[in-house]
Parts: sequence; structure tokens; C-alpha cells
Amino acid sequence: MNQLSLQDPLFATYVIAATLMILKAVSMSWLTVVRMMQARAGFRSPEDLRKTPLNPAPNPAQLQPDERVERIRRIQLNDLENLPFFLVAGFLFVLTQPSLFLARALLYGYVVSRLLHFAAYLSAQTHDVRATLWTVGSLMLIFMTGWTLLTALGYR
Repeated sequence: MNQLSLQDPLFATYVIAATLMILKAVSMSWLTVVRMMQARAGFRSPEDLRKTPLNPAPNPAQLQPDERVERIRRIQLNDLENLPFFLVAGFLFVLTQPSLFLARALLYGYVVSRLLHFAAYLSAQTHDVRATLWTVGSLMLIFMTGWTLLTALGYR
């Protein structure tokens, strides 16, 4: 690969997967705000109790944690802990020129595992379900990183 281009199906695969994951992560902030407005709770800062058009009847109880809001925050934190590794590992993996089939299986597989993890977390599935979905994505990252390392060391 002499230059990165969206005409390269391998790089385009990475771009699609990375873009989907970035959009998913960014949407979590929006979902947090929606949940806070619906619950009128889960606010974080004292200044959030000022009377405004969006909060016409401030109440000190609004600073108390709300489980629906906190669940979204936990999902977002999980994304922030995992997605940077995917963005870097996926990019480096694509630079090794794997087969298009392998790249699509791993990159899109990771996206699917993260979306299923989100659905499981949002619907309050057990830790076992969430951990299984997280493990699938994590193993894909480990494989991509190992592949990249072996390629860089000249073993592949």
C-alpha cells in the first residue's frame, strides 16, 4: 500500500468500521442528554440547577444519580475504554495488507460485537452476556494486534 485511499477496499473497510464506532461513541453523549431531560435527573454540576428554558423548575434532587442516566454513562465509559484501541489496532492491521475477507471479518465483526454489547448493556442483560460480547471484540483486537506485530517483526 503506497498511499491510503478510499478506492482501496481494504482501507475503505477500516474507514467504514471506524466511522461507525465513532458515530456510536458520539451518540452516547446525545443519549445521555436525552435521558437526563426525560428523567429530569442525573445532572452533574450545581449550576445545572439554575432556572433555564430547558430546566424551568430546578430541584436539588436533579443532582442525585438516576439509574437510567448512569447506565448510559457506564456504556459511554466502556466505549471510551475500548474504542481508541480499536481505532489504532484496526488502522495498523490494515497497513499489513491482510486479505479483504479477513479484514472485513475482524473489523466488521468488532463493530457488531460492540453494537450487541451496547444492546445488552442498555437492556440490562447479565454481566455474563456483556462479558461474552466484550470478549469477542477483545479477541479480535488481540488477533489484529498480534498479526500486526508479527508482520512488523518480519515473521509474517
